Amino acid sequence: MWDMFRGRGDDRPESIGAVEDADELATHAPGLVDTAVEASWYTQPGNPVDTAIFALCRLRRAASARSKRTEAGDAAVRLALEQANPEAVVWLASRVVSYMDEQGFPEQVEPWLFVRE
Repeated sequence: MWDMFRGRGDDRPESIGAVEDADELATHAPGLVDTAVEASWYTQPGNPVDTAIFALCRLRRAASARSKRTEAGDAAVRLALEQANPEAVVWLASRVVSYMDEQGFPEQVEPWLFVRE
């Protein structure tokens, strides 16, 4: 499956490549989520969690580009997650929260959440 990402240099616009990949990504993303169960991303780059999140992000872009609507990308990701094992989705969600926390998300949104009048 990952051969579709090789050779994507400046010669192919992102949106064209994304449209071509949408169906393949939609087919493979749920299985990649299932593979990520209990995998840690702390020990090795390119681990199953990275791979699943990468595929879901690419799916979101691909479906958005195909439909020319951001909401279509979000819907494609939700559909892929619905097809994955529920335990895998929970595991992946915990990894996403961990990543967002480590990247400073709480500090970025805190000013919006606690506006003093």
